[in-house]
Amino acid sequence: MGVAETASLLFVLPVAGRGSIWTGTSTTTDAVAVADGRIVGLGDDARDLRGPGTEVVELRDQALLPGFRDGHLHPLNGGAETLDCDLVDSADVDEVLSRLARFVADHPDPAATPWVLGWGYPPEILPGGVGSAALLDTVVGDRPAALWSSDHHMVWVNTRALQVAGITAATNDPPRGTVVRDVDGHPVGTLLEEAEHLLDEVMPSRGVEKEARGLGVGLQRMAAAGLVFGQDAWCVPGMLTAYRRVADAGRLTADLDLACKVEVDRWADQVAVFEDLRREVERDQARRRADEVPGGRLTATTVKFFVDGVIEGGTAAMLEPYLPLAGSVGSGRDAGPVGSGSDNGCGDAHAHGIANWDLEELTRAATAMDAAGFQLHLHAIGDAGIRLALDAIEAVARHNGARDRRPVIAHTHLVHPDDLPRFRELGVVANFEPLWAQDNQIMRELTVPRLGERRSRWQYPIGSLVRDGAPVSFGSDWPVSSHEPLDGIAVAVTRRAPGAAADEGFLPEECIDLDAALGAYTRGTAYQAGDEADAGTIAVGQRADLVVTAQDAVRVPPREFGDIEVDGTWLRGRRVYAPPT
Repeated sequence: MGVAETASLLFVLPVAGRGSIWTGTSTTTDAVAVADGRIVGLGDDARDLRGPGTEVVELRDQALLPGFRDGHLHPLNGGAETLDCDLVDSADVDEVLSRLARFVADHPDPAATPWVLGWGYPPEILPGGVGSAALLDTVVGDRPAALWSSDHHMVWVNTRALQVAGITAATNDPPRGTVVRDVDGHPVGTLLEEAEHLLDEVMPSRGVEKEARGLGVGLQRMAAAGLVFGQDAWCVPGMLTAYRRVADAGRLTADLDLACKVEVDRWADQVAVFEDLRREVERDQARRRADEVPGGRLTATTVKFFVDGVIEGGTAAMLEPYLPLAGSVGSGRDAGPVGSGSDNGCGDAHAHGIANWDLEELTRAATAMDAAGFQLHLHAIGDAGIRLALDAIEAVARHNGARDRRPVIAHTHLVHPDDLPRFRELGVVANFEPLWAQDNQIMRELTVPRLGERRSRWQYPIGSLVRDGAPVSFGSDWPVSSHEPLDGIAVAVTRRAPGAAADEGFLPEECIDLDAALGAYTRGTAYQAGDEADAGTIAVGQRADLVVTAQDAVRVPPREFGDIEVDGTWLRGRRVYAPPT
């Protein structure tokens, strides 16, 4: 590329005062010049490119970083959920019911709001994570109500929702899902995993308008957090209209890659559908580029597999059975809610959780998707789920031959020690949501009691994989948890919950240093996306995807990261976020 005569944008450290430029490389610098959306100079070379039209950003007690990149989040779904009843961070059941009552009062007309939908309640506030329909009936009984947990792997419904969906004692559990029942076999009001889809036929469609509004909300939150890229980790082809509407309007403030969900029962038909969608997205992107529509790139190069569920719901696939969980609804055996029996909260049939795929079928599906050129992105949380994902990835490479495929295992929650070296050996990107690696209520009430002390020490082995040289990226899984990268980085470095006492942290041997944590949210996720030659660091030739923090994030103690604010976000040199004045 040619050298620009003058820069459009120049970031400089003042001669006197403090501030930092973290490049993500071995290079240090005190100035960065941008022209035509690219970084064109560092240090004195950058200053030499200053001209009369150059916008100068002086970093006074601030930090300039590569833009953050989220390797696993849900901006459209997360944003759309804010348009319903917001239950995120509810302190207890009473607060859930209070928020629900306010929403019902604000939306009194069943014709306009036929279903009351809520999102994000913390499952740990309920005994064993199980909610009863009778309790919701006290707030809303005249129309169906469905509330999704923060992890989105369980839904709490009222009696009217059960009736409308035809869920009774005679209803069979669907494959890979559980209707939680009382000791007499009657549904109590909680549906786990694929049982959530028993509502699909009767719930109203969200609609393109609401999806487009939701994506707009998600993008606003991403920009305000310094995020310039997101792996949208769960979409279906029907969502494409909303993505296209936002992109065509020039309102993509981040690059997004869509990962279409692979269904166990119809993956063979989906290969061609996903290939068509990828081509359609590529054509749209080329048209916008030719028409000089501003905004980020939209691609659809990834497919998403749900290998298993979640530990807090007893649905993540385990090599050894879950331990009995005391105090849950309906078992009568102090062991958890009843499925077709009771053992771990999912019934005797699911004492080891729920593996959505067997190895043979997962291998066949993953091999076909890989052969079609898609990147594999596998949700795997339990130690058996992660082993199953690793086995399938190994088989894919054996069937399809060597290539730079960079498969991703998302969440990487509980890894058996024998499987740790396989991430590096197989070139598997371990995508972590670092904010989860802390001792909080869900860990104390639902996760550790289900695992026991020995297995609990295998959780979120970020440090082990970084030290072993495995590729590691970070994400948030928003709206499951905070989309703010600085929140996750603080936990990755300290393994402490925000505001927790200054103890040694949760499994402190898995802490990583600040450079590694910042790197996982920048260059690590750029590597995951196959974009490291173009993004993820501050270097000449890289895209000018940048973030300025209002405080010096390089020097602020990590425990105080939650107080750091983003002062500006730039995508290819164009400012997409400035704090309100």
